[in-house]
Amino acid sequence: MEQSFDIIVVGGGCVGLAAAYKINLRHPHLKVAVLEKEDRVSAHQTGHNSGVIHSGIYYKPGSEKARNCVEGRRELVAFAKEHRIAHDICGKLIVATEESELAHMRKVYANGLANGVEDLELIDAQGIHDIEPFVKGIAGIRVGCTGIIDFPGVTEKLAELFVSRFIGSKVFLSTEAKDFVHRGEQTDIITNKGTFTARYIVTCGGLQSDRLAKKEGATTDAAIVGFRGDYYDLTDTGMKKVRHLVYPVPNPKYPFLGVHFTRMIHGGVECGPNAVFVFKREGYGKTAFSLRDTAEAFSFGGTWKFFAKNMKFGIDEYRGAFSKSFFLKRLRTLIPTLQDEDIIASRSGVRAMALSAQGEMLDDFKIEYHGNAIHVLNAPSPAATACLSIGKSIEEMATRKFKLESI
Repeated sequence: MEQSFDIIVVGGGCVGLAAAYKINLRHPHLKVAVLEKEDRVSAHQTGHNSGVIHSGIYYKPGSEKARNCVEGRRELVAFAKEHRIAHDICGKLIVATEESELAHMRKVYANGLANGVEDLELIDAQGIHDIEPFVKGIAGIRVGCTGIIDFPGVTEKLAELFVSRFIGSKVFLSTEAKDFVHRGEQTDIITNKGTFTARYIVTCGGLQSDRLAKKEGATTDAAIVGFRGDYYDLTDTGMKKVRHLVYPVPNPKYPFLGVHFTRMIHGGVECGPNAVFVFKREGYGKTAFSLRDTAEAFSFGGTWKFFAKNMKFGIDEYRGAFSKSFFLKRLRTLIPTLQDEDIIASRSGVRAMALSAQGEMLDDFKIEYHGNAIHVLNAPSPAATACLSIGKSIEEMATRKFKLESI
């Protein structure tokens, strides 16, 4: 059965649903569909992230990450309040434990000020102790506007509003986009549930974003490589040692924020993640393997260049994946009194990281226009926090490039 729409969004994570919702808000007369290959929305990155509402403090001033994170965070919190989605603006600490970290900590603080992040404060060791008595550090940043939220709940609410408010707009679950066939001004999307036809396409495929873009006919010099993050939960005794969110000062040499402590919106505290290369893009277990995913990653020259530049980092991350004692040692940098019985192995998530052919991680969001399609090629953290702002950016691009006002 063929189904026709004005616009089809491929991908039912928070960015895909936000894009569809924002497009329909501005153009309520259009028929818009979202295709999601899993049996629920937010099945992958959206549903496996840490649930943190990021402030915007880490990102280069003037970047898309900085702008969208700050604007998106404020809109996200307002959206959560309006629709009674579980969230808590609990604040966090970024803690320096060594003198060598102070210069970068001050740079992070300066970035936050430049990005317009509100409620920031530099604090000393006593200030850290007053907020988090078990955390040891020599200086830190208190970030009052950071919090936690139910991101699957946000995505489900967007899907609900999208379907209920706009006549003819739909979300199709268990519907995988396998190929794209262009027919003049129309595009057929071949799926496991039949053919869908649209005038315009938006892909928000996360871990599959590069593949979707190439299938549609776009060219990109970047490739997605997956990195799994493993978490531990704090036991009842461990939870008594953490009140808020606690992060280390990120190492500027490496592309991840380091293991940290995160209160969870539905209870509990988790710690992590590490960041290890995955042999299956959507594989959440430590032994998950896909021959196709592995072959594609290793045939891309940028993967090997990234490994060469980050060899020590990679080895340490793998040690943390298979050694509880090594993971605990890293956690004790922030909370020295943490004991083996305070942590228990928990869940994992996979982050889609776009690498250039030179082995560099794409530092900013990357959204490109091609013919009658828009492709979200890189939307790592803080994309969940920024999803409503990114959705607005996609809507503006679609309105301009697709000339939607004239339809």
